[in-house]
Amino acid sequence: MLAYMGPDGTFSHQAAMDWSQGKEELVEYKTLKALIRAVDEGEVHRAIVPIENSIEGSVNATVDALALEANVYITGEYVLRVSENIMAKPGVGREDIKIITSHPQPIGQCSRILEEKYSHAITEPAASTAQAAQRAAASDGSVACIGAAVAAKLYGLEIIEKDCADEGNNSTRFVIIEKQPSTKVTEHDKTSIAFTLDNKPGALYHAIELLYRANINMLRIESRPVKEALGKYIFLIDIEGNIDDASIYFALDKIKRHTEFYKFLGSYAY
Repeated sequence: MLAYMGPDGTFSHQAAMDWSQGKEELVEYKTLKALIRAVDEGEVHRAIVPIENSIEGSVNATVDALALEANVYITGEYVLRVSENIMAKPGVGREDIKIITSHPQPIGQCSRILEEKYSHAITEPAASTAQAAQRAAASDGSVACIGAAVAAKLYGLEIIEKDCADEGNNSTRFVIIEKQPSTKVTEHDKTSIAFTLDNKPGALYHAIELLYRANINMLRIESRPVKEALGKYIFLIDIEGNIDDASIYFALDKIKRHTEFYKFLGSYAY
């Protein structure tokens, strides 16, 4: 069973269908927190959650939950190319559209075509792209929406403008989370960790230097506020390789001994 954040017709739903390829039962949760908590409490075996977008950056709610709140592990990842589409009821023309609705992110990501071809229409935010699709389907044809192609199939809409985002490289990285870490080792693995450091000069530099000395490639680093005190941060790092590799295991063990808090988030194929 694979859980995802709904409602149906969102890009998270699309990612769940693509990753599972029909081999797992899909179950919808309304919020990201409820979804991650369901895995943490054993309600579902695994879930797929968005963690990073190539344009908008990190999904902070996911990052915070994995690093600070839930006791779950990343066991895989899936990168979805995000294709934004303008959709309306079948037979509706561009000139018939008076309102275009979607989640605020897709509206912002499609600003160029909205200005050039739909300046006569007003834009209105929705809680999700699926909610926007439902509104367009229930309208008299004067409401269009922006969202995933899967929403057109689910709600009986027609794609008027296909793949119409301003940037063509819009992708979202999703991670698979489970209660137990993956034990699989492949030739293309990454390992994720989270940690906090003493507030002293060179603390972060020293941690990164340990990776450099072990000839370990760092793929990504970011920081998030711990929220318990102003100026206190937790660092999240992705490195190339699997923790079963001795050089990685011992390098991370050294980092762990120099941290206030340390959390292994998983080794997984990417």
